[in-house]
Amino acid sequence: MTSDDLQYRRAEKADADQLFALAREFGLTFKPEREAFDLALPELLKNDDAMLLTAVVDGRLHGYLLGFVHLTLFANGPVAWVEEAMVQAGSRRQGIGRGLLEEFEAWARSRKARYVAMATRRAPEFYHALGYEESATFFRKVLR
Repeated sequence: MTSDDLQYRRAEKADADQLFALAREFGLTFKPEREAFDLALPELLKNDDAMLLTAVVDGRLHGYLLGFVHLTLFANGPVAWVEEAMVQAGSRRQGIGRGLLEEFEAWARSRKARYVAMATRRAPEFYHALGYEESATFFRKVLR
């Protein structure tokens, strides 16, 4: 794969099968279910505050990033949050993750976001190399 073959674009409804396969690879704590996925995807695609980016080579998805911009009271404006960032196992270390984040950052800037944040324990050296810094501890409570 060369960088000339790689393109980043918003996800489309026709990407559903490939996106679902990537989401299943991403899911560790939760196992994505197709019915819930099929309900969520159209809502995300029409949500102006959501960005669902894909990394595509020759019509095949090699990664995706789902993020949002939302208003805050403390940051003097909106902030951006990366909810999911996934690069297919065989496509890692080829610049795809970097490209997805850079595209998302550009979108977040266009939406006047003050910063981009995410919660992850994976690949801290990758995020540090892109200028991200550790900022907080992440707490979660699963609601049943």
